Amino acid sequence: MDMYHAGYAIRREGKMKATIDRIEGKFAVLLIRNGESIKLNFPLILLPGGSKEGDILDISIHKDEKETEDAKDRVSSLIEKLKSKNKQGS
Repeated sequence: MDMYHAGYAIRREGKMKATIDRIEGKFAVLLIRNGESIKLNFPLILLPGGSKEGDILDISIHKDEKETEDAKDRVSSLIEKLKSKNKQGS
C-alpha cells in the first residue's frame, strides 16, 4: 500500500498503530505501522509510562466538532469586541 492509500486509511478510521522506533532527546520517533513510511516525532512525556523502543502503540485521533465550534465562537466574539473597541476609540 503506498503512502497516499496508507494515509487515507488512517484518516478515514481515526485509529492507527505505531512502533516506537527510537528515542531522540525528549522525543520518541514513531513509525506508523501501515508500511512504516510515515514518521512522527512525539513528546516522551505524553507516552504511557514504561514505553520503550520496539513497543507498539494504539493511537486514536478524532475531531471534536463541539470544541471546534466553541473555539470559533470565542474567537468571533473577541474579534467583534475588538472591532467595537476600535470604533469607539476613533
